[in-house]
Amino acid sequence: MTKQRLSRESYRVGWISPLEVEQIAALQMLDEEHECLPQSGGDINIYHLGSISGHNVVIAGLPFPGNCPAAAVITQMRMTYPNLKFRLLVGIGGGVPRKTDAGMLRLGHVVVSKPTGTHSGTVQYDHGKARMGHFEQTGFLAPPPTALLNIMRDIAIQRQLVDHDPIQENLKRINTS
Repeated sequence: MTKQRLSRESYRVGWISPLEVEQIAALQMLDEEHECLPQSGGDINIYHLGSISGHNVVIAGLPFPGNCPAAAVITQMRMTYPNLKFRLLVGIGGGVPRKTDAGMLRLGHVVVSKPTGTHSGTVQYDHGKARMGHFEQTGFLAPPPTALLNIMRDIAIQRQLVDHDPIQENLKRINTS
């Protein structure tokens, strides 16, 4: 099958996967793979191009986990793909099991931050300190863009209105063995 070749300007979503296993899952989520495009000499990232539900996506990994490598990858990605509207870091978020009001949260669950009150919805690991047995937040991250929060709400509503869960169907496409 011939892969479609789009222009750099056609891509709106950048997806950064810190770990190899996360990038494999990202690639398996593509509905369609696109032909790779030539890169400028200064961009050392390896990109995978495709679409998910009609959205053109650029996927890149990190050479190793961390804030600095992620910043470098996203900076180069933004220069190579100038029309990216969203740049997402999609990972396991530490993968620490935790009891929530909705049950156990475990590795493999999908979590999207949602701002509440004065909290942005996400706590960065280096924006806090352990003080006398509790966590004291020392900084915060910006909340997700309103457009993504609206999409998240719409997905939640649509999942409640159907008999079968389309997200579960997509998750079955990921090879977990």
